[in-house]
Amino acid sequence: MPDLTPKIALEEHFMHPEMADYWATTRINISPDLFDKAHAPLTDFGDGRLGVMDAAGIDIAVLSLAGPGVQVEPNADVAIRRAKLCNDYLADKMRDQPRFGGLAHLPMQDPTAASDELERCMTDLGYQGAMINGATNGAYLDEDQFSPFWERAEALGAPIYIHPANPAAMPPMFDGHSELYGPVWSWTVETANHALRLIFGGVFDRYPKAKLVLGHMGETLPFQLWRLDGRWKICNAQGKTLKLQPSEYLKRNLWVTTSGVCSDEPLKCALAALGEDRVLFSVDHPFEQTKLAVDWIEAADISNTTRQKVCSENAKALLGL
Repeated sequence: MPDLTPKIALEEHFMHPEMADYWATTRINISPDLFDKAHAPLTDFGDGRLGVMDAAGIDIAVLSLAGPGVQVEPNADVAIRRAKLCNDYLADKMRDQPRFGGLAHLPMQDPTAASDELERCMTDLGYQGAMINGATNGAYLDEDQFSPFWERAEALGAPIYIHPANPAAMPPMFDGHSELYGPVWSWTVETANHALRLIFGGVFDRYPKAKLVLGHMGETLPFQLWRLDGRWKICNAQGKTLKLQPSEYLKRNLWVTTSGVCSDEPLKCALAALGEDRVLFSVDHPFEQTKLAVDWIEAADISNTTRQKVCSENAKALLGL
């Protein structure tokens, strides 16, 4: 076997024993014969996970809870308690195994508590950022209530990874087409829209150094830069103002990962649209095949210098690894 490019993967998932009930809400999105098979690798922090990493040339796996987690918890006090429990649990695993990093799990029901938990995870527990699983009981991160959170995240330099999740209510456009509801399409629509709300809601005008991460090669947004700028100019019926063009925020505030997209065409689009420093390798373990992701990135039609950036150098710069 040829030498593999060293890799850092940062959308790699685990499960906490008390979070399995939340994760079960995504059962409607997954084939019944496959859903339960993910539980064993999610709870493996030992030889199984490390063996997969070794075979793939993955030096560090930045772990995050398989969603939606407490984002669907109606009781804020419960969400705060369980988020801390989850973060302490992963911190123990990180101390035991230096090849694990972590993205904090946050109780966004209470933005101040979420801000405090993010700071605790970043400064005391050795985390590299946070992952938020979509809207929190229907509340999106552009809403005014989350301003204290963005202020803290910017001050900490904490990357905020928005991971797909189901919306609070199923949109009628998916009626009769359950196959589209979930990873096939609706999660892309939901997550891309969440990111665009941040842009058009002025979050990145107020917090210009905030760091946003999206998986799945940017949830199609790198493909849409020109159109976002062009339509914004003529379809702004409410007369909103932004300091920059929409595409400029995406180039300045956004990083994307390759999780779940093993194809040269979207890779080249993301690299061209956002720049070689903004694309990072990920697998989405255990929901995607690690060997498939590795075989693809090793053979992708990009230069070796670019491959090294995507596989590890960009993650080191973003996450401070």
